[in-house]
Amino acid sequence: MKKTGLCTQWEARIKDYRASGLTAAKWCAENEVTTRQLWYWLRKFRDSKESSVRPPQWVEVNVDKPQENTESPLLVKVGAAVIEIRPGYNPTLLSDVVRTLQALC
Repeated sequence: MKKTGLCTQWEARIKDYRASGLTAAKWCAENEVTTRQLWYWLRKFRDSKESSVRPPQWVEVNVDKPQENTESPLLVKVGAAVIEIRPGYNPTLLSDVVRTLQALC
């Protein structure tokens, strides 16, 4: 029997096996094939189906460069503590932190 004929025959057998609701051993005994043959063809068709799946496609991703802060931070020393201040800081928070640090020193 030619290879394509064998594949066609096993495709039909596997379809019948799945529709039967029988265990592999029971179905194989009724159809005069070994369970080893059944598992081989089940795996072969599963693997060929997976290999026929469309290959992955690449998707273009544009990544914006982060804005570089060219301004140097301002360092404030209160006792042993050093506070780094950058543009956009919260002045009220800074004032509260400095007062707290001064009270501890």
